[in-house]
Amino acid sequence: MPAGRHLRSPVTAPASKHTTHGKPAVVLLSGGLDSATCLAAAKADGFTPHSIAFDYGQRHRIELARARELAAALGAASHREIKLDLRAIGGSALTADIPVPKDKHPKDRSDSAADIPITYVPARNLTFLSIAAGLAEVLASTDLYIGVNAVDYSGYPDCRPEFIKSFAQTLNLATKAGVEGARFTIHTPLISLTKAQIIQLGTKLGVDYSLTSSCYDPTTDGLACGHCDSCSLRRRGFADAGIPDPTRYASTPARA
Repeated sequence: MPAGRHLRSPVTAPASKHTTHGKPAVVLLSGGLDSATCLAAAKADGFTPHSIAFDYGQRHRIELARARELAAALGAASHREIKLDLRAIGGSALTADIPVPKDKHPKDRSDSAADIPITYVPARNLTFLSIAAGLAEVLASTDLYIGVNAVDYSGYPDCRPEFIKSFAQTLNLATKAGVEGARFTIHTPLISLTKAQIIQLGTKLGVDYSLTSSCYDPTTDGLACGHCDSCSLRRRGFADAGIPDPTRYASTPARA
């Protein structure tokens, strides 16, 4: 076996048997719909994707198992699960004992900074991208993929193009690779797509969305609640795309 082909550690899954042989890229993989599509896009772009997921104390931990399944199904060369403890700072309904808002229709949301929802996790993408960049350096890669979206999203500031552009510049200043002349690229193939367009793209790329989990407050056996903001966006996306929604819901709201 060639050196480096299968990267293993206590938190690293075996590489897929269906990998490509392009340049390495690090893909943030949460186990949700967007990140699964992003992983498929990285592979379609000719990269050899190495996925990374974060166990950060989130209440929707089912996504970690889904990330492992997706990494294998979509042909990631390796999959790492990094443990953090963002519950130590809290501040979010996903990492603290704060109720997840339910039955708030997507069209009722405001785009103002004052209305950033309580499901925002402080500095999450900033932290995740920093660690992913460290892995990229180890893999001699300058390409990162993240499934942020600035259209059908929940108003999170770390999903905006301004943040991505700024962070790429920071990486080139703050890393050994950048100082030595390499230039990092943060790929955001979904950033200007609607949820329906993301689903249509992923379907063309062979993503099995039944493997994904988007719910902020799933049941203990992994059923989506059907009422949180993420469930509403997901259901509306499948309806608008004209593609059957494979999600198993514990309870389905009256409207998508």
